[in-house]
Amino acid sequence: MTKIQIFDTTLRDGEQSPGVNLNKLEKLEIAKQLERFGVDRMEAGFPASSTGDFESVKLIADTIKDSSVIALARAVKSDIDISWEALKNAAEPALHVFLATSPIHRKYKLLKEPEEVIDLAVSMVKYAREKFSIVQWSAEDASRTELPFLAEIVEKVIDAGATVINLPDTVGYATPEEYGYMFKYISENVPNIDKAILSCHCHDDLGLSVANTIAAVENGARQVEGTVNGIGERAGNVALEELGVAFKIREDKYPYETNLKLNEIKRTSDLVARLTGMSIQANKAVVGKNAFAHESGIHQDGVLKHASTYEIITPEMIGLTSNVLFLGKHSGRHAFNDKVVELGYDLSDERLKAAFKEFKTLTDHKKEITDDDLFAILTEIQTDTSGFDRYEMDMFQVQYGTNNIPTATVKLTTPDKRQIEAACTGSGSVEALYETLDNLIEEKLELKDYRISSVGQGKDALAEATVQLLVNDKQMTGRATAQDVIKASANAFLNAVNRYVIEKQVQQAQVK
Repeated sequence: MTKIQIFDTTLRDGEQSPGVNLNKLEKLEIAKQLERFGVDRMEAGFPASSTGDFESVKLIADTIKDSSVIALARAVKSDIDISWEALKNAAEPALHVFLATSPIHRKYKLLKEPEEVIDLAVSMVKYAREKFSIVQWSAEDASRTELPFLAEIVEKVIDAGATVINLPDTVGYATPEEYGYMFKYISENVPNIDKAILSCHCHDDLGLSVANTIAAVENGARQVEGTVNGIGERAGNVALEELGVAFKIREDKYPYETNLKLNEIKRTSDLVARLTGMSIQANKAVVGKNAFAHESGIHQDGVLKHASTYEIITPEMIGLTSNVLFLGKHSGRHAFNDKVVELGYDLSDERLKAAFKEFKTLTDHKKEITDDDLFAILTEIQTDTSGFDRYEMDMFQVQYGTNNIPTATVKLTTPDKRQIEAACTGSGSVEALYETLDNLIEEKLELKDYRISSVGQGKDALAEATVQLLVNDKQMTGRATAQDVIKASANAFLNAVNRYVIEKQVQQAQVK
């Protein structure tokens, strides 16, 4: 079996998905789960892009020890310097520096001749190697680059010190045959290729990312880059969970192994979906809710007689269990604490107390508590940003009936500790509630998206609301869970606003 390294870019390329806005604590929580998932390298962000991204990358680099933390940098010295400052305390700091190579990028974006592109790439790799022992160089838009030129620049950046060469299909244009051949060509036409690892990075614009990635591996790539749930710009990146399971299920065809712990797939997928607000389509391979559901009577009959008739992946392989947590209203703190540890959470005493309080409140209304319920509670507690001045919900009331105009009354405490109250009407209860909140909150607001879903099953399931708001023209994502749909909707709206308010406070503090 040939070992394939897993390079996860959920926190960098994945966070570039439209509408995704993660704060520092949320990024750290995802990073810790990626470490448990077994990724070899995680791209924590782009430190030079903002102070917030720098701080997030630094926090992750200081915390993660079992995976190599890598940062993205343009072919600019200041980017490399800032990345080093963010990563210098990491267990294994690594740099990912990129430069476009295709004719269309050279002509219209870089405004450089081929020789100038080579000189810049070489000089920046040399500079990066003065600080980093691991330097990955990416030929942006490699799949649309002339192969002789690509081979020439790859040879020279390896001589300059690059240890990993990434050849991405940046716009998801290549076919498996074309993408695989590019790796074969580079392997056969770059004399010093044995001094570097070849890496592939595929986007899914044509739905070919998994096929292209496998084609690259079959032709010499020994590192694959992707994201959890396949999130990313445009149509997204290759989904790492799909690759991991494909290599395992078809090991007769693909003699490759990874360090991924496949039984962590479900937990990792759920965490990323919840924190990014990007729900998983029902028919998504491996992690969609219909992945193990059988509607056809013929299929059901076959599965009951022998699961392998229609199931090639077992639910247990990806960590999907019966999901019943044998805790209830009479469960004590010790049993609860044990379950928290089992689920992989490391909470401070203060947050553990808060989580236990939320759990006990839930048991007053819900007879059977599931792992999903507890997962929702713990995720909210672990990523809570209390301690900042923000909008607080003091009271809300919604009147709704078939013969009445829906009316919402809301009382808030503002970030500067004033109490305000208003009432508005709407076409429905949620619209009335959101109109009232919009009326009370000083910031300019525009609702772009609103979604409601259930956590688990049954009439007593938790409701999970996700909203996307433009707050003073900046897109923010808010989420909340509650047993009441209206309460979850109200808290998600406020969560989006408060994310903006807190981010502004942090920026102001940094300026001072």
